[in-house]
Amino acid sequence: MVQSGNGIGSSPNNVVDVLTEYRGLSWSVGGDGSLSTVTTLPNILREFNTNLKGFSVGTGKADTSKAFLNQAVTGSTTIDIPGQIRKLVDIMKSDQKIILYLIFGLSPQRIDFQSDWKVVTLFIGGNDMCNSCKDKVLYSASNFQSRIRSGLDILHKEVPRVFVNLVEMFNIVPLRKLHKDPSLKCPTYLANSFCGCVTKPEDNSMELKTLSDLNGAYQRVTRELVDSGRYDTRDDFTVVLQPFFRDLQLPLLSDGRPDRSYFAPDCFHFSQKTQSQMARALWNNMLQRTGSKSTLKNLGTTLSLSCPTQADPFFRTYKNSKYSYPGPVSKLTGCRLESGKKNFGSDLSCLDRAPSENIPTSAHKLRPADVKVVAALGDSITTGYGAQANNLVSLPTEWRGVSWSIGGNDNLDTVTTLPNILKQFNPSLIGFSTGTGKTNNGFNMAVGGAKAIDLPEQANRLVQALRDSQDVDFQNDWKLVTVFIGGNDLCSYCNDREHYSVENYMRYIQDSLDILYREVPRAFVNLVMMLQIEGLRRIKSHTLGCTLLQTNLCPCSLVPGEDSLELSELKKINREYQEVIESLVSSGRYDGRQDFTVVVQPFFRNSIIPLTIDGKPDLDFFSVDCFHFKERGQAEMSIELWNNMLEPVGQKHTFNNFTHDRSKLKCPSQERPYFFTRMNSFPDANPAALSPASQNIGPAHSVDTVPQWIATVTAGAGLLAGAVLAGLLVSWKARVSLKQKEELEMKQTTF
Repeated sequence: MVQSGNGIGSSPNNVVDVLTEYRGLSWSVGGDGSLSTVTTLPNILREFNTNLKGFSVGTGKADTSKAFLNQAVTGSTTIDIPGQIRKLVDIMKSDQKIILYLIFGLSPQRIDFQSDWKVVTLFIGGNDMCNSCKDKVLYSASNFQSRIRSGLDILHKEVPRVFVNLVEMFNIVPLRKLHKDPSLKCPTYLANSFCGCVTKPEDNSMELKTLSDLNGAYQRVTRELVDSGRYDTRDDFTVVLQPFFRDLQLPLLSDGRPDRSYFAPDCFHFSQKTQSQMARALWNNMLQRTGSKSTLKNLGTTLSLSCPTQADPFFRTYKNSKYSYPGPVSKLTGCRLESGKKNFGSDLSCLDRAPSENIPTSAHKLRPADVKVVAALGDSITTGYGAQANNLVSLPTEWRGVSWSIGGNDNLDTVTTLPNILKQFNPSLIGFSTGTGKTNNGFNMAVGGAKAIDLPEQANRLVQALRDSQDVDFQNDWKLVTVFIGGNDLCSYCNDREHYSVENYMRYIQDSLDILYREVPRAFVNLVMMLQIEGLRRIKSHTLGCTLLQTNLCPCSLVPGEDSLELSELKKINREYQEVIESLVSSGRYDGRQDFTVVVQPFFRNSIIPLTIDGKPDLDFFSVDCFHFKERGQAEMSIELWNNMLEPVGQKHTFNNFTHDRSKLKCPSQERPYFFTRMNSFPDANPAALSPASQNIGPAHSVDTVPQWIATVTAGAGLLAGAVLAGLLVSWKARVSLKQKEELEMKQTTF
């Protein structure tokens, strides 16, 4: 909307006129009047070249003749950027606009597509921020960057001789001040309707903190995209970050109130006064060395237009500025990391990181800071097999320190794991693995190649290790145990269908949970749902590791033909593996103790292959064998697990969003600041109605396929059971709603 020119020329109180698009006054592409009357980038450039083409004049939409190459559209988000750029390129390649100009009696603006130099200014993000609270995944920083990259990739691939100004997203939070002061008489109701995610949050609220963090993340990922050097492969193309809007603050009147004259009548869009300042600031940025560009601290600052010098008569790029792209900055130390060195750390915006006032006695009131000990059971995914391998020689190494559920290398700033997240709440956390191998294993009991049959033995070893540890108060410390198993069972299923049957898979998991339930006080168990392993068939590479190892690691998934009965059977068993653990937990078998719970975390139920920009599987998530997860995949698993833990049962997300974004981690809510369980997800349900199982349960006990508390409801157990049934109805509706949403969002390749 900033580039389409909404409300630039509107009179101060004419709110309706904000709908008018004053494209001729737009800061980056408007061409009304001349520099003596209208300050815009094109009018500045026309002082150097009177034959400049492409600027817009007058008013109107993007599809009108006078818009010419201004293809900005009101209300656009980054979702629309690739389409806008596609249309821009098509116009430049054709005579479509030239014909319209001739019809309307205007001077034709013919473009020599191959020879003319083109300045393209891209500025986007305001509407993403305005919608960010409605869908945090859709408007995540990672997706913000990805969509900008998609648009720039089109320009880079198809258009010769281009200088792209990528203007950094402005600091949107100060605009709230206009709507907090009633004396300014701003139409806040209108701003709330189209940008409530910005205007509605209370001061000092978690929602506002999240908004501010996302704003900073948008700025950071834009810088990272340019600093990647992705667009520096051709001498006739460059993308330059222009940061003048980074630290924007509002100009104030003499009485300290915001100066409304810098804004359109809706107190949201910019007036011509601000548009002129933006044009001046952009021009000056273009002439400043990369790495030494200025930011506009205040819209009211007096700006003079700079001039090219005889020594440096050109627009500044990374190359002619002799600029070296930096590595990322550590938020913890403030030091810059080694240039080009990748890390998959995360940022945590949670303000309240305190433990409970008193150590909780119920697993259903457990806060992140209450957890003292972490532990894990599983297979090679949890051992970190190949997580940092770059070749076949290093592939067998177990990088346990970066394991998604139990690794504790470094800190969250550089390594995202569940323990590193928890250490932000409790720095005294123990039990995590560090380094490689089993030297500093902590309570990581996972074994490479393990199957469900091996899980009870791991559970017994964990119990003994907890009892023997001098650092664990076995009776009083809260323990978080993560269980993930099943990949090797599925990969071997076709070799022995009876041994790897669904019934046996559930029985071994039940035996393991029974051991923990019987032996371990104060435990919260994450039972992570098995992923859909069929997606491995799409992970392809001509490397030696993929070619030789992948098929041998999982023959039952990779060998069968695409439409074979064997593959169809495996997919069915895969789904049943997922379903039986839900039946096991929902049976109420582990609900008989207040200080113990098992929660199914289902983020892998509908597994999605991470894709590159060209739609192919992204091998950066997978190790050299195209089977195990690399550190990047491990980090994404930990984020998904953490977010699942903070979502109510029945409303947990059931797909993985594997896109690296430092700001994806959720925070506990003020109303319910604990990890969610079946009990606390339905506050109206009485835990006593959930048919407690005996604390003396053992491996010999069987599990009914119908949860016991359903039978209680059927028998008419009165109001308490009715409350449970009501909770089920709410949960069912939430599942239906979530499934509908998934069907819309998951229109991509799935595992």
